[in-house]
Amino acid sequence: MKGIPRFQEGRARRSVAALLQAIGEDPEREGLRDTPRRVAEMYRELFAGLGKDPRDELSVGFAEEHQGVVLLRDIPFFSMCEHHLLPFFGHAHIGYVPSGRVVGASKLVRAFEVLAHRPQLQERLTHQMAEALEAALRPEGVGVVVAAEHLCMTMRGVKKPGTLIVTSAARGSFATSPVSRGELLTLLQASRGG
Repeated sequence: MKGIPRFQEGRARRSVAALLQAIGEDPEREGLRDTPRRVAEMYRELFAGLGKDPRDELSVGFAEEHQGVVLLRDIPFFSMCEHHLLPFFGHAHIGYVPSGRVVGASKLVRAFEVLAHRPQLQERLTHQMAEALEAALRPEGVGVVVAAEHLCMTMRGVKKPGTLIVTSAARGSFATSPVSRGELLTLLQASRGG
């Protein structure tokens, strides 16, 4: 992502101190004195995906004539909602039908983490993962399902803890073939361990 400046820790610290003052707190009191530093360090970690391309994580693949779906299920994740800068968290499920190439399972997780570690919308996160996988591997089909709880709905606003938002993206055979889509859904619903 070109044009995005690198993380500016000093500026982030000053901004946190200014926010504490704006809400009526004293950033110099003992309990808050190190808060600007801690928050800046946390934001560096939470937004580490900015400026990175998830396709880089998917660039090392292997020639493999696998027939059928490859599915990573129940990948725990968290991200930050760009509307309120509050976390949303849940599980991602990433599937694809290879077209002569596969990628290591950890690479799929790393690519998703790159996308999750930036200010996000769940809908965009789901779409971007499908696009990255499709661009990197050119598989016959891609399916991504993300289910998450958003703290902006839990802590404020409607205050409905436990509510999940579920988003999906389907490309290729998962979008056009009822048989492929059915196989993906069956695998998503299968109980763990069998």
